[in-house]
Amino acid sequence: MLAHERQARLEGFDLIIGIDEAGRGPLAGPVVAAAVHINDSNFSTRIDDSKTLSHKQREQAFDEIMGKCDFGVGLMSEAIIDEHNILQATFMAMNAAVLDLISHLPLGERKTCLLIDGNRFVSDLPYEKRTIIGGDAQSLSIACASIIAKVTRDRLLLAYDEVFPQYGFAKHKGYPTLDHKRAIAQHGLSPIHRRTFRYAQ
Repeated sequence: MLAHERQARLEGFDLIIGIDEAGRGPLAGPVVAAAVHINDSNFSTRIDDSKTLSHKQREQAFDEIMGKCDFGVGLMSEAIIDEHNILQATFMAMNAAVLDLISHLPLGERKTCLLIDGNRFVSDLPYEKRTIIGGDAQSLSIACASIIAKVTRDRLLLAYDEVFPQYGFAKHKGYPTLDHKRAIAQHGLSPIHRRTFRYAQ
């Protein structure tokens, strides 16, 4: 899980940032991205692609990541998704996450490498950019980012569930389950639903 990070260090990069997102597929809520720089890679909890972890494992990993890593979060709302499309909104969230992380680090020139989950990334950031298909299962930095993004988004949807309890966001987190689609058919779209997602209507 550290092969990509080691390679980047061999090439002289001293700030290596893993980037991943959560929330591209749901019908409701924001897309959330996280950017993570690991300070201590000796984790006692399992760090892996967030989709392969249980809720309890993600929460435990989240707490340990917060103590051993620098991280930033970027969030793009359903309104931005509708305006720009989900792919562009995802890139915007990833860029925002990197800028959030960088803003919390000491000032100074550091040779920076971004490791991004996926096969494409659009950014004007002046850093080396490397996309990795399935990166959340290959890079510890990206796996940490996937967990931060997933837990952050899930907590947001839990809060939304209290505002819009008729949709069941606490259970499906906005994803297009049968129960969610039935709730939309019965109640219409809430303010946090994505209007441009045709199958949501």
